Amino acid sequence: DMIAGALPPTGACETAAIIGMVGKDCVGIASDTRLGIQGQTVATDFTKVFQMNDTAFVGLAGLATDVQTLSEHLEYRLALYKMREDRDMSPKTLSALMSTMLYERRFGPWFVEPIVAGLQDGKPYIFASDLIGAGVEAKDDGFVVSGTCADNMYGMCESLYKPDLGPDELFETLAQSLLAAVDRDAMSGWGGVVHIMTKEGVTTRHLKARQD
Repeated sequence: DMIAGALPPTGACETAAIIGMVGKDCVGIASDTRLGIQGQTVATDFTKVFQMNDTAFVGLAGLATDVQTLSEHLEYRLALYKMREDRDMSPKTLSALMSTMLYERRFGPWFVEPIVAGLQDGKPYIFASDLIGAGVEAKDDGFVVSGTCADNMYGMCESLYKPDLGPDELFETLAQSLLAAVDRDAMSGWGGVVHIMTKEGVTTRHLKARQD
């Protein structure tokens, strides 16, 4: 498994659970909201998914400081791109940029596992990478996962995912997959957030989860 095991030892690693999933002319990304170091919960409202522009989200699972650092670096690079090109960066170009940025730091990497979800020319697009930028576009599976309970999320997504889900069905599938997976992982959970992107715009819903 390319993604599982890429994060640093749990003693140095904040926890996460992130799912990207495609539907019919829509795409979704969901994450938990816990910030913790092993069993110690530090916060329950930590942002792990960032909207880069009108067509792309980035989800970052991993070390909290690196999550914030990489998200700020990406926002800076996207702002430069928009100034030079006078247009927003597409999700596919964003994925290539992020892979390059991660590979540049391969000898002292950011401890993050990114997921990109967005609409590429109006069609759903998802991409997942490990911490040195080795990525894959999930054209056939329909979903990608990242974080400490990746195995749990794989199982739930394989059970619940169907092709050509509408926006409401996609939200329900993402929410149920995330909540069922984090309930079986002591290192993630404590709430969740789901973003659904369509041609009309973005819908964000927050989830209540077990607080234990």
